[in-house]
Amino acid sequence: MQRTQFAAMACSIARTLDVIGEPWSPLILRDVYVGINRFDQLQRDLGISRKVLTQRLTWLVEQGVLERREYSERPVRHEYVLTGKGAELCDLLTVMVRWGDRWTAGEAGPPVLYRHRACGEIAHVEPVCSACGGPMHATDVDVLPGPGAAG
Repeated sequence: MQRTQFAAMACSIARTLDVIGEPWSPLILRDVYVGINRFDQLQRDLGISRKVLTQRLTWLVEQGVLERREYSERPVRHEYVLTGKGAELCDLLTVMVRWGDRWTAGEAGPPVLYRHRACGEIAHVEPVCSACGGPMHATDVDVLPGPGAAG
């Protein structure tokens, strides 16, 4: 079965899904974000096959989300680090965390807490308007055609 080419769609969500829409990719980014950045560490933490992990890492490097860096010459070994593009995707993941903590964590509560370095408090991501700084949720937004809209 051929995979749909989301990158060609005039939709920022579809184009983002083209980069990280496969289920392993966000989990790989999560791990690299928290410092699990070597192949064997990633494989062990995720329980993913070597073949699939190799494919996903290669894709994420090709997309400019991760950078592959050599950390040992003998034997040659590499680790993966987030690029600026990848760090911004982690911002997206923190919004997913907020939703998952609210709707899927159950009675046990969230599996991970996030401390905001600026204030030292445990917090969650809250979308805000880049223009006025006020809260910005889907119910607060009108969707208008943009300059890149399809025909």
